[in-house]
Amino acid sequence: MMIGIKENIQKVKSSLPDNVTLVAVSKTKPIADIQEAYDAGQRIFGENKIQEMVAKYDVLPKDIQWHMIGHLQRNKVKYMAHFVDLIHGVDSFKTLEEINKQAKKHDRVINCLLQAHIAKEDTKFGLTFVEIEEILASNELKELKNIKIVGLMGMATFTDNEEQLQEEFSSLASFFNKKQENYPALQILSMGMSGDYKLAIKKGSTMVRIGSSIFGVRNYIA
Repeated sequence: MMIGIKENIQKVKSSLPDNVTLVAVSKTKPIADIQEAYDAGQRIFGENKIQEMVAKYDVLPKDIQWHMIGHLQRNKVKYMAHFVDLIHGVDSFKTLEEINKQAKKHDRVINCLLQAHIAKEDTKFGLTFVEIEEILASNELKELKNIKIVGLMGMATFTDNEEQLQEEFSSLASFFNKKQENYPALQILSMGMSGDYKLAIKKGSTMVRIGSSIFGVRNYIA
């Protein structure tokens, strides 16, 4: 849905505090829609399939920052290592090792967020807080010179229960704030999507991932 993308971006941006970054979730959306969002001033886009992101990177302006926001398959990291700006959903140390390996080939440092499992749904990926602490404190992490952990990401339960959402966002925000004391490189807290981003911001999110409020309802092809 091309009509209204510019207006939608302006509306969403006007609702964000200055310290909150907007990631326009462009997965499944055509090049023309992304170009329209780009022409409206948006420069950060999120995709959840590497092949789709690569195809879009190849034809769209090169000052776009591409964020990988979906679950990451390690064997596909190599396809995006030369350009991806931020990887949101890192949920294992092995994945960090693979990102580091591929980034090294391109003489790059790739920024990563560790994904915390905060939802009550088993279908969501992510690390426990204990697992995140172990990764951050590990000597092995110091050996990975071509990645940088710059924050945490969490996906709340898909629910209308605002109390539950607040609890999930608050738990991650509290953990994030505590970890920042010892790990000042943690600057980004990525929480919140079209349906719950305003609540996530109230709880401390500094990056929101918004798709349908910008591009309209997604058309999934079976």
